[in-house]
Amino acid sequence: MSAGDSNIPDDPKEDATMATEGAVQSSNLRDEMMQNPRVLAALQQQLDSMVGGNSGYIESLPTAVKRRIKALKNIQLKTCQIECQFYKEVHELEEKYSQQYQPLYNQRREIVSGRYEPNDAECEWESEDEEDEEGDKKEAKNEEVNEIAKAVDEKLKLDEDTKGIPNFWLTIFKSSPILQEMVQEHDEPILECLEDIKVLLSKKNEPMSFTLEFHFSSNPFFTNKMLSKQYKLVSEPDESEPFSFEGPEIVSSTGCSIDWNKGKNVTVKVVKKRQKHKNKGTLRTVSKELPDDSFFNFFDPPQVPEDDEEMDEDMEALLATDIEIGHLLRERVVPRAVLFFTGEASDDEYDEDDEDGSDNDGYGLDGASDENDTDYDPEVS
Repeated sequence: MSAGDSNIPDDPKEDATMATEGAVQSSNLRDEMMQNPRVLAALQQQLDSMVGGNSGYIESLPTAVKRRIKALKNIQLKTCQIECQFYKEVHELEEKYSQQYQPLYNQRREIVSGRYEPNDAECEWESEDEEDEEGDKKEAKNEEVNEIAKAVDEKLKLDEDTKGIPNFWLTIFKSSPILQEMVQEHDEPILECLEDIKVLLSKKNEPMSFTLEFHFSSNPFFTNKMLSKQYKLVSEPDESEPFSFEGPEIVSSTGCSIDWNKGKNVTVKVVKKRQKHKNKGTLRTVSKELPDDSFFNFFDPPQVPEDDEEMDEDMEALLATDIEIGHLLRERVVPRAVLFFTGEASDDEYDEDDEDGSDNDGYGLDGASDENDTDYDPEVS
């Protein structure tokens, strides 16, 4: 082959074969990379960073078009202002109709507490469960169910002379996954004394808010007849992000003081420690009160930091849970109490947002560490 032959093109078949082999190798390499967790994580991170990002399209538009877009945003802002007024009037309408609901809720309270016995006409209610009740009694063979029913009857000692509906609100709380997480065993005897929960909406020309009132019968735990919690609402667009407005938003809550009887405060626990003197070596037993998990921490809510101070993740979680519970009680539990009691209603739709698996759910408390005085150190066991 002469020197000039070096410029002659290679065999086309050979080129095609080499190209195919290269494509196969590239495909294999791509497949291997896509199976690498680190590569996938890096790609996902890059994609996440692009969500909501600026594509550059708007910047590329002519100046005249950009001006028109600004005009549209001004129109959008005006719709937000109208929407704000709409929600304010909706709140006023809700307050108006709440006054019509309240006599019915008062009657519910009287029946639950046993102060009023409904007549036969008021108790008429057709139910498929009741139609099948006689047949179920005859065919009941499930010993486990019978044992559970027997245990409940034994614990509550219910009979035909039982007044009202015992443990009405406690049963509701324990049937709700969200509320159940708040209720500790030492809370239950107190919640057995809960007779009613009311929702009071702010009136026209008052700052928008709603208040939850928990009414209790006389009990050995505290002297309060009623515990309350107010949620403040804002129905105005955020000046920095006006287009994020989607309706009234809970921005803070205020609880109340509980006048606990001596030794009955379930929000604290008494811990006894033996401590050893640094120099003398003598021992002493000291008692210290530490925060404890309890539903009644609900009345001492976390406060929103002022001056736009940044919140840590724990504080954000506490505030989010507090808002969620307030909304749940107002919108679903109080209006549909009997359906929560019977299990016909639930707060399942709220569970979808609770995917972090947290055991605290906003009202659990991390273990607090002991702080020793200047003369004593904890005894090491």
